[in-house]
Amino acid sequence: MPKVAMPPNFLQQLAELREEVAALRRSGWERDELPFYPTSLHGMVYEDSTSLVTLWETILSPRTATLSLGLVFIGDVVSATNTGGNWQVLANSTDVVASGTVPATFSYQFPALTIDLTPYRALTLLKVQIQVQRTAGATTGGKYGGGGSIGGAPRYARLL
Repeated sequence: MPKVAMPPNFLQQLAELREEVAALRRSGWERDELPFYPTSLHGMVYEDSTSLVTLWETILSPRTATLSLGLVFIGDVVSATNTGGNWQVLANSTDVVASGTVPATFSYQFPALTIDLTPYRALTLLKVQIQVQRTAGATTGGKYGGGGSIGGAPRYARLL
């Protein structure tokens, strides 16, 4: 008696494919997690300078079209005086691709950015920097003696 191969169940295959697509959508389409490295002169992720100073940076190969970047910033409190400032993200050491403020409210700010990397696709290496500066607050005392500080860090960085 010949053996007959049963055709695969179409509905079962369709259900499996739908589950795989749903799992991909839930996980996002991340290609690569990107590490950032601290560069503050104080060796910590706080800076009390009144000019823009790089807190974090990384060098990447721009193989993808987008960098999804989540940041966190907070100002300092010195003798009941809140510190505020500005932040910016530089690409290629000169191009400001995103910027914002750190209000003098002693509350966390969580900017989420999507940076277009297509202008840099021809480069083999691209430097991305996160910079901060203090614009308001105490001018003496604080974490390092030069006044209030601005703290900042990347929460996530994904090449999409």
